[in-house]
Amino acid sequence: MRAPWLLILGFLAVFSVVHCVVIPLERAFPLNVSVELSQLVARDQLRHSRILQGFAAAGGVVDFSVQGSSDPYLTGLYFTKVKLGSPPREFNVQIDTGSDILWVTCSSCTNCPQSSRLKIQLSLFDSSSSSSAKLISCSDAVCSSEFQTTATQCSQSNQCSYSFQYGDGSGTSGYYVADMLYFDAILGQSLIANSSAPVVFGCSTYQSGDLTKTDKALDGIFGLGRGDLSVISQLSSRRITPRVFSHCLKGDGSGGGIMVLGEILEPSIVYSPLVPSHGTFVNIVGKAVQIRSCCNYISFFIPPGPHYNLILQSIAVNGQLLQIDPTVFATSSNRGTIVDSGTTLAYLVQEAYDPFVTVITATVSPAVTPTIYGGNQCYLVPTTSVSEIFPPVSLNFAGGASMILKPEDYLIQPSSSDGVMWCIGFQKIQGGITILGDLVLKDKIFVYDLAHQRIGWANYDCSSSVNVSITSGKDFINEGQLSVSNSTRERLFKLIRLSFITLLIQLLEFVEFRFL
Repeated sequence: MRAPWLLILGFLAVFSVVHCVVIPLERAFPLNVSVELSQLVARDQLRHSRILQGFAAAGGVVDFSVQGSSDPYLTGLYFTKVKLGSPPREFNVQIDTGSDILWVTCSSCTNCPQSSRLKIQLSLFDSSSSSSAKLISCSDAVCSSEFQTTATQCSQSNQCSYSFQYGDGSGTSGYYVADMLYFDAILGQSLIANSSAPVVFGCSTYQSGDLTKTDKALDGIFGLGRGDLSVISQLSSRRITPRVFSHCLKGDGSGGGIMVLGEILEPSIVYSPLVPSHGTFVNIVGKAVQIRSCCNYISFFIPPGPHYNLILQSIAVNGQLLQIDPTVFATSSNRGTIVDSGTTLAYLVQEAYDPFVTVITATVSPAVTPTIYGGNQCYLVPTTSVSEIFPPVSLNFAGGASMILKPEDYLIQPSSSDGVMWCIGFQKIQGGITILGDLVLKDKIFVYDLAHQRIGWANYDCSSSVNVSITSGKDFINEGQLSVSNSTRERLFKLIRLSFITLLIQLLEFVEFRFL
């Protein structure tokens, strides 16, 4: 009886000194011993539960490739793919930090687009064709959540339904369903787990407004807000992913980028604290993707709910602070600043917009010729290098964090300008909420750190690789390529040692059983 113990203690002693050993293994069930299939299934299930528990405790990084562009004359939005149902099907959904729920178009949807000019094939979700789909009843806690940001209703069939309206006037309604979300969880170098988890999402049976148009039609919207029903909240509450997500949206060329359920690491990232937001009606100058309608004020509704609100304190042009009353940025029931990846451009309250445009115009004159195009302040530029003429802009937030904007971050180029005209991309709001959309979010790392209630950012080339941390420096490289830092290797070795010890204990139990 002492030999097995001594052998195992010897292995543990050796393994505590070095990181890698070669150990001969024998089958737990010898070839000449008959084993029932049920026994193998039971062992597999036990092993799978251990793996999943370890994964949940560690928290994995999940990456999503991003398509689309911030250019309002091209795509004007960013989207990614999600896999839902059993068997899994892919759906193209818009990345939207301004709403909470993930929803996809139902097979029973009416008034929904049948094709898209984004060169993608539209897909429909059919709950009856998914073996893992479960409809949410009215008695389910989801249907009565106090954090619910959608108008929840109950049908005669006791089915939990929803209705949601977006800021541009479009809307969707449907019902809630729980089904499997499939993803690749990155745990370390060459350690990628094909994982899945049940999530609650919307199945859209009706759409209105811009959602019905084919020019930018998608399969749905990926709501990444702070509410309980967002995917990030659902997965992090079960410790499947960290309570933080990040994105890096590429602005030039064909766009694209990356979104990660995890924290992107970058030394130059600065952070500003999040504050609670409030639902309110505000006036917006035109729509985010319709520049020429800028002079017609329309009613724009910011839905109530926990948005990503920051405290914008001041704006500087070329290092000089603008003369703006700071109270126009104060967070209240009808004011504040929201970070929203579902908005194409950016919107400034009138009290900040007017001095901003005035100072920009004065700074670039007489090198350019100011002009009005489609109701916007534009400039005829003799060279395509606007960075040589237009000044940098700084948005200054609470906590001493500044967002430095290059000229391309606040200017847009109309498609019909033949490359000689640039226009102010910021739009004017007549009182209300300042909205930072893709125009300023692009070409930057953005980290939404819900665990610490803060948002961080840094200017970055989003076509380059990024480093991602879960707890101790795991590295993730863009487009699914992986590398690992020394701290990550150390953590992996610890995981290997732990797994090895567990294996030895199991072998010991088996040996003792054989000697009984």
